Amino acid sequence: MKYTEIMVRYGELSTKGKNRKSFIMQLAANVKHALGSFPAIKIHADRDRMHLLLNGEDSTQIIPKLEKVFGIQSFSPSIRVDREFSVVRSAVQEIIKTIYQEGMTFKITTKRSDHTYEMDSNELNRELGGAVFEVYPDIQVQMKKPDINIRVEIRREGVYLSYETILGAGGLPVGTSGRGMLMLSGGIDSPVAGYLSMKRGVEVEAVHFASPPYTSEQALQKAKDLAGKLAPYSGSVQFIEVPFTEIQEEIKRVVPQGYLMTVTRRLMLRLTDALREQRNGLVIINGESLGQVASQTLQSMVAINEVTSTPIIRPVVSMDKNEIIEIAERIDTFELAIQPFEDCCTIFAPPQPKTRPKLEKTQAYEARLDLEGLMARALAGIKVSEITADSQTETEEDFSDLL
Repeated sequence: MKYTEIMVRYGELSTKGKNRKSFIMQLAANVKHALGSFPAIKIHADRDRMHLLLNGEDSTQIIPKLEKVFGIQSFSPSIRVDREFSVVRSAVQEIIKTIYQEGMTFKITTKRSDHTYEMDSNELNRELGGAVFEVYPDIQVQMKKPDINIRVEIRREGVYLSYETILGAGGLPVGTSGRGMLMLSGGIDSPVAGYLSMKRGVEVEAVHFASPPYTSEQALQKAKDLAGKLAPYSGSVQFIEVPFTEIQEEIKRVVPQGYLMTVTRRLMLRLTDALREQRNGLVIINGESLGQVASQTLQSMVAINEVTSTPIIRPVVSMDKNEIIEIAERIDTFELAIQPFEDCCTIFAPPQPKTRPKLEKTQAYEARLDLEGLMARALAGIKVSEITADSQTETEEDFSDLL
């Protein structure tokens, strides 16, 4: 069946009161971005529904992309027919012939957006139900959870018929809650943290630390590929590559082994916060799960977080590993994340890191570093890529004015 339109239902947006219009506008912009490779589509977003006019575009390619747009509760592909009742009647009969299998139940659900139509909803339900019985006399009507629910919407420009309801991603439109900087490693946890933040409306920019030659091009590409798995949920993700080699070498040279990880994480957090300030972010997001590794004990978090007053969101902090893996598998990041490429957090990892680092000692060891110079050189060398499903565009930016 060749669909002519997709009708989108909003979900949580219905509770947003005076802010509802801005949320709907953001969702429309996100849908437009996600479907950018289908230029013929026209988007009409009103208070209750969004309508995507396909104008000949292939719905089978559009539906998988639409399923990942946060803010959509569900959607229904539909066909448009003339308002003449005989045409509507014939279309309903064709639909039931296409999808009915023996033993299925059905109902007709009519909505009149145009109340000037010649028949009211009850009359339409009755007459169109009768048309179905003409085709299959033994079919059973079921009002609650039927196997087939043929929806008929009467509008001024035509009548729209649908029978399929596809669940959307739920949540809030990405961008309605502000921007956050995601500390994206190559592991399992941080992409899941990014996904969960995006579901609550946060626009995510991915910050990745690379230490060549200790970390490889394959490791960098793996991180970009993970960002690419998140991109469909918002249309694109800004990927920020931070050169970290000099900093890690200097930390290894002057800091005792037990405190290497703590000081390294503090420098990562300082750099992420500097990028957040420059790029108008509101929060920092990471994949820390309490007690999972040495740097994720409460004592380590206290020693590391002391470098910033910026709120840090940890969406997976209370999850166990199996819960995180379940989400990673669902969003298709797990197989990428377990590829055996090194990252900055593992290359100089000491055999016995401090799990209860003292803040005073941490500060004293960090004071041995030329923080201002190290950070300035790292920020001057960052590369920014826009990660989409189709391409990556790299730019270089100067952040030396932050220091």
